[in-house]
Amino acid sequence: MAGTSEQNPVGGHYLVDVNAPLPDAGGGLPVFAATDRRGPGRGSAMAFRVTRHAPVRARALQTVFTGIEGMLLPLAHGLGPPLDGQDAFYVICQAPAGPPVSADPRPWPEAALLDRVLRPIAGLLEDLHNRGLTHRAIRPNNVFLAAANHPLTLGAAWAAPPAMHQPAVCETPATALCHPAARGDGQIADDVYALAVLLVRLALGHPPMEGMDDRAILHRKLEIGDFAAITGGERLPPLLTDIVRGMLAEDPDHRPSPTLLRDPGSVRGRSVAARPPPRAARPFRLGALPVWNNRTLALAMATEPAEAVAAIQTGTLTYWLRRGLGDAGLAVKLEELLRHHAQDAGSDREMANAMLIMRAVAAADVFMPLCWRGLALFPDGLGAALAIPAESDPDLPHALRTLIALEATALWAVIRDERGQVAQARLEARKWRAVTRIKGPSGGLPRLTYALNPLAPCASPLLAGRWIAMMSDLPPALDALAAASPAGEVLDTHVVAFIAARSERWLEQEVKALTLDAAHGNPASPILSMLRLLSEMQIRFHQAPLPGLAAWIAARAAPLTGLWKNRERRTVIEERLQALTRAGSLPPMLALLDNRAAQTADAEGLRGALSDLARLDAELHAITTGTDQRAALAARLGQEIAAGVGLAAIAATQVLAALG
Repeated sequence: MAGTSEQNPVGGHYLVDVNAPLPDAGGGLPVFAATDRRGPGRGSAMAFRVTRHAPVRARALQTVFTGIEGMLLPLAHGLGPPLDGQDAFYVICQAPAGPPVSADPRPWPEAALLDRVLRPIAGLLEDLHNRGLTHRAIRPNNVFLAAANHPLTLGAAWAAPPAMHQPAVCETPATALCHPAARGDGQIADDVYALAVLLVRLALGHPPMEGMDDRAILHRKLEIGDFAAITGGERLPPLLTDIVRGMLAEDPDHRPSPTLLRDPGSVRGRSVAARPPPRAARPFRLGALPVWNNRTLALAMATEPAEAVAAIQTGTLTYWLRRGLGDAGLAVKLEELLRHHAQDAGSDREMANAMLIMRAVAAADVFMPLCWRGLALFPDGLGAALAIPAESDPDLPHALRTLIALEATALWAVIRDERGQVAQARLEARKWRAVTRIKGPSGGLPRLTYALNPLAPCASPLLAGRWIAMMSDLPPALDALAAASPAGEVLDTHVVAFIAARSERWLEQEVKALTLDAAHGNPASPILSMLRLLSEMQIRFHQAPLPGLAAWIAARAAPLTGLWKNRERRTVIEERLQALTRAGSLPPMLALLDNRAAQTADAEGLRGALSDLARLDAELHAITTGTDQRAALAARLGQEIAAGVGLAAIAATQVLAALG
């Protein structure tokens, strides 16, 4: 395979060299060298290869970044040279001008941390916040130093779901607990937290909490507090200590804004002192985790839901909350939740248990994510969670389906209503549920997946190896599929759901007709509905010929041509159909096979012919059944004529006798 592909420039301009990986430039993601064929004066670039089931951040890629410095910006995205025999999708970004800071173990002085790290990155985060965006990828191997005494540059953060590749130490316990793909865009306060961890890393000269696994990191942060856990008892410079302590506050509303961080002195004066959570004298053992306070209790219930249900139902947990921790308020909340659980358990115990744990975790720690049947996520991470393949987690689709059906995201928002946006959460939950309740192939989880991930490729097994993320790419892909497998299918559930989600309701009626016509049992209707859908796709998205699809339709058109009763007309239509098939033009095929006026005339001609046939049959029947009647009439007439002739002869004889 050649290093670069002149036939596959990404975004029309960028050539990707798949034989030139850049292992230190992508923050842990696969990245290759790229060049702009418009000329070398446009700066160096690199290409991230996107993972099929890890959707890119579409909103960020569709944002025009102007006037931003200090961050590797996205330049283009799209298909590029294939890898491993499959289509490959790339995100082109600026390339870093130096190594990541993770490569340098030396501690940084306080002045350098303030002038070259805190202030410039805070200004960048302020700009992102004003655009309604977050970065969510601030980690030591994704922050770069171009040259000595230069400000740091934030790496790219667009080729994967937000925070997916963040280590647990760089994330709050709540986001680190989530499935890596379902952490969501979050808020700018999450970037402030990650920036604080970066400052600690540079100040100490080594990674914080080094050697600990993710579960131990989470438990340690929740047990003793984020600042104490991350610093590990090591001393930081005085000014930096106060700043970092505020940036690592448990409540995101208590973390300083990027605007304040640009003036470190004001941050120090306005920092909010963090109160460590009350700690029990003895831990409560829930599963494998020792529970010391309400935060570690929330973690234990989220990770050990079965044990948590048993502890709540038996009352041992509420007893410990009152006697061991001294938190009667949380004990009362759990008892109230248990009463609701008793009412819900009558219908579906499994769902009732899931609802109990979700509510109990939120009651114990309002900052925790939505925890549902072993899955932790924030609602804005639902789209990426839906894209996770079932092969990697067979229980995940059922968990997501029930979460959406019960509108659990809205219920979760109500429990933590002090965090706001309850109305928006209810609206989104109802909308998601409505999409999954659409009957037929145009609805369900596949359609919601494509709706929430605008640049995710179609996951149909029929398109294996093809990266189809845009409607304009689908018709030629289906054409190639139909040509390669004339006897196979081209419109499975995923393809139809993809069309329904990406066509912006232009093809809504055609998509719905696929299900309705199939339900009616008319063998001609589904073929005609497919032809309508494919024809509209060719008109709107791909005006070039589609001979594969045309032949695929023609091979199944017998029920449609069979509707014509006039033999001569049917022969003409079949000949015309073959000509249009060779041309690969679907709209004229539709006009030919769905000609209502001609079909009406054909039906009227059939009715006229049947009427004439009935009249002739009646006449023939009359002729056949009237023979005996005519014979009897003839005999009677003959007898009458013979009698008349006899009488006439007698009369004539008598006259002659009288005349002598």
